[in-house]
Amino acid sequence: MRFGERVRQLRLQNGLTQGALAASLEVSMSYICKVENEKLQFGDYPSEKFIHKLAGELHADEDELLLLADKVPASIRKRIRQRPELFRKLARLDKQSLDALESSLNV
Repeated sequence: MRFGERVRQLRLQNGLTQGALAASLEVSMSYICKVENEKLQFGDYPSEKFIHKLAGELHADEDELLLLADKVPASIRKRIRQRPELFRKLARLDKQSLDALESSLNV
């Protein structure tokens, strides 16, 4: 799922119009429309601060929204900085190996 699709889905689940969401976030309705339709230009991409506010308004998982917006949550950035070699190894794993690792972590 893409960021804009998820924002629309969450907005509708919360019974909000684009206008109501825009007002609560203090942005224009056209900006919300552009977010939902993936029509943002390079300089218009949502900031982490905006995504934090958006997650609060939509009662959503902030980390999920950050990842969908191609932003790395602070908690994950911290882990990567602590163990960069481990993350390089993870990045080199094929799908089957990642699936096996994930299964072994589900306790």
